[in-house]
Amino acid sequence: MKAVANKGFTLIELVVVITIIGILAAVAAPKFIGVQSEARESVLRGVEAGIRSTASLVYAKALIQGVENGTDATVNTGTTPATVTTTAGYPNEDEIFLVMDISSNELVQGATAGTIGYDLTNATPTTPETDCIVTYVNNDDGTISVTVAAAGC
Repeated sequence: MKAVANKGFTLIELVVVITIIGILAAVAAPKFIGVQSEARESVLRGVEAGIRSTASLVYAKALIQGVENGTDATVNTGTTPATVTTTAGYPNEDEIFLVMDISSNELVQGATAGTIGYDLTNATPTTPETDCIVTYVNNDDGTISVTVAAAGC
C-alpha cells in the first residue's frame, strides 16, 4: 500500500505567516494614514493655486473691460456663470468658487463665503473643518488673501 503524503500547512507555519502579516499591517497602517493627511493638504494647496489663478484671470478681464476700480462691478467672464461681481477687479468671496467650478464629493464650501475644505466628520449639513480649509478674501483694496489651514487634515 502506498503511503499518502499530507498536503497543506502545519499549524506552526500558519501562525508564523499570520504573525508576519499582522506585523506588516501594524507598520503600514500609520504610514497609510499619514499619506491620506498629506494628500488632503496637497489638494488644499492645489485649490489655493486655483483660487489665485482664477482671481488673476478675472482681474485681467476686469482690466480689459475697464472696471478694475469699481465696487460691485460686473465682469463678463465668457464662461458659466457669464458674469461675476467684483470689487477692485477681483471676484467677491461668494462668487469665486462659481467661477472655478469645483465639483468634488469631498470638498465642501463653508457657511462663510470664500471658504472651502474637507468635512472629515460627514456632518449634516456638510461643513468643512476649521483646520482643514482654504479661505479666500477680497480685501477691497485691490489685493486678495488666500490662506490654507491644514493642521487638522
